[in-house]
Amino acid sequence: MLKLQRYYLREFLKLFSLLSAGLASIFSILELVEKMDEFLPHKPALHNLILYMLFNFPKFLLYLLPAALLICSLFIFSQASRSRELTAIKATGGRIKVVLYPFITLGIVASIFAFVVGEIIVPDFSKRANNLRYALKKENRNVAFQEGSLWIRGEEGSIVRIELYIPEKNLAQGISIFVLKEDTLVKRIEAQEGQWRNVQNTDPLWLLRNVTTYDVPTGDVYKAAEIEYPYLGSPDIFTEGIKKSEEMGIIELYRYDKKLKNSGFKNIKLEVDFNSKISYPFINLFMVLLGISLSMRSTFGGGLFAAGLGLLISTVYWFTYTMTLSLGYAGVIPPFIASWFMPLVFGVVSFFLFKKIPE
Repeated sequence: MLKLQRYYLREFLKLFSLLSAGLASIFSILELVEKMDEFLPHKPALHNLILYMLFNFPKFLLYLLPAALLICSLFIFSQASRSRELTAIKATGGRIKVVLYPFITLGIVASIFAFVVGEIIVPDFSKRANNLRYALKKENRNVAFQEGSLWIRGEEGSIVRIELYIPEKNLAQGISIFVLKEDTLVKRIEAQEGQWRNVQNTDPLWLLRNVTTYDVPTGDVYKAAEIEYPYLGSPDIFTEGIKKSEEMGIIELYRYDKKLKNSGFKNIKLEVDFNSKISYPFINLFMVLLGISLSMRSTFGGGLFAAGLGLLISTVYWFTYTMTLSLGYAGVIPPFIASWFMPLVFGVVSFFLFKKIPE
């Protein structure tokens, strides 16, 4: 029995390695091709283009892992079922589920692997890919995002720290502006908040409220209820500087969401993304169980049919999963349900079918 388990595991892992790496590579290449119109005018070096593709590889590997596991499970065990290998195991007194137990462990390991990749590798590589994209387009980024705060190089050369920025309202809170002259701090401006708005007879600019200005050379302090400040730039720059959910790990995403809530703002999208980062890895285990269970209950066509069925089920899962996430983003259903509904449905179905595998 142990030799048989090793044989199936070896065949599974060979096919899985080839399929997952191949699919992730194809999607990484397609991502690069999609961005070529942005890159080519600036004559990028070949190694930078390859690097951009490699930086996107972990993201697509994470997305395609469940489909690869499902297809491999269907392919390996449908072939075993068609060749009557499973019947032979039963005839010699073996138990089918005993042969399959290592694949449950494999599914658990795959889920843990997906969690680690999504929490550590994907955020780092997505950030690198984003920075490289700006470099290939020869665009200078004067914005940095750290622990929910924005650091900006002002248009007049000042250094600006924004404690919290709410894109939906074009509102910045906790603004600190450090005005430099010949690399020496000459003025510090502290504002409770800033609002981007149209001012009569002028272009849109930032209005800072509850402002305290410190004149460093003289030591004087000035206070004002509101001042105009035209050097921060457009809110579009701030929005681009804020990390996307895929560039943040669970802890950073949680802290950022909590920061918004403490300031009186609720971002439903962040809550949905936070829950989905936890729920998504579990689908890898469920896909392994589902593929095995379906293979044991039918002797359907060859490997191509198994691969097609795997792609169909994966497509149905992705369609329904993204639909529930969209409903969560829109506030139609709670964030927890939006993120967990489809993984739990597939989980219940896969465990039920696995339990019903005939011995």
